[in-house]
Parts: sequence; C-alpha cells; structure tokens
Amino acid sequence: MAEALTTGAKEIAGHEFLAFTLGSEEYGIDILKVQEIRGYETVTRIANAPEFIKGVINLRGIIIPVVDMRIKFKLGTPVYDQFTVVIILNINGRIVGMVVDSVSDVTTLTPEQVKQAPEMGTAFSTDYMIGLGTIDERMLILVDIDKLMSSAEMGLIETLAA
Repeated sequence: MAEALTTGAKEIAGHEFLAFTLGSEEYGIDILKVQEIRGYETVTRIANAPEFIKGVINLRGIIIPVVDMRIKFKLGTPVYDQFTVVIILNINGRIVGMVVDSVSDVTTLTPEQVKQAPEMGTAFSTDYMIGLGTIDERMLILVDIDKLMSSAEMGLIETLAA
C-alpha cells in the first residue's frame, strides 16, 4: 500500500534543498529560505541568552542572532573549525544565522523521492519535519525551517498572527 504524503511533503516535491549535516545526520531545508552561507566567525555573546544562542554578528550593518543547532538539539560537543558553517536564513523577513557542522550540496527532489516521516525519536520533533528525501543511498531529513525558527522553544521570531 502506498504511503500517503502529507500536504507539506507534496508541496515541496520538485523544490531545491540545501543539504547540511548536524552530527551524523543529513538534513535539508528549502533553498529559498537561505540568504547566504558563511564560514563560522566569532560572535558577540548576549548575557542571559539561552546556551544554544551563540550570540550575534554584524552582517553588513544588520545585527543577527546566531543559533547553534548542535547545542539546541544536543548533538554531541560542537566543534568550531574550518568546516563549520553559518547558514544565513530569511524567515518571514527576519534574518537568523544557523550554525551547522557542514553544508554539502543543493539538490532537487522529485515527488517519488519525498516520503512521509515516521513518528520516531529524532533530534527534530516531527512537528518540524516535512518528510524524508531519498537520493540514491542518502536520506535527507527535510526540515520546515520556518516552523522551527518561529517556534516558541526557539524564542527568536514572533509567530505570525493567524
């Protein structure tokens, strides 16, 4: 019996995704949410900010918060080296930096390559997962980055009024 795709999974098929790694897992986010990709640079800490908010950086005159997803989702001890990347995201007009272990490529997924995510214990709650993208032997955990970054637990972006 064929798995029924959620509306979100159907909508994203055919879109391009930026693939990145957190720990040993590979994730994908909609490339249209990505403003730019930068190497990790020193951030300015903000007093009393949650541990996963590394601080802020000045991006061409705009002060943006930088979130380390490895700390947020307890994915081992984060290492800051030449491979560490900050993905600059534009979420509902708010600019946010997201620290990840590495970025690999941009890929387009066909409807056949997108599967519904099963309920399971992953770092990301299935509330923030669109589905799973399969590319040959690779599997991308597709993340609804809008929903994740505007969630109450992140506390970064006010949720949009319904």
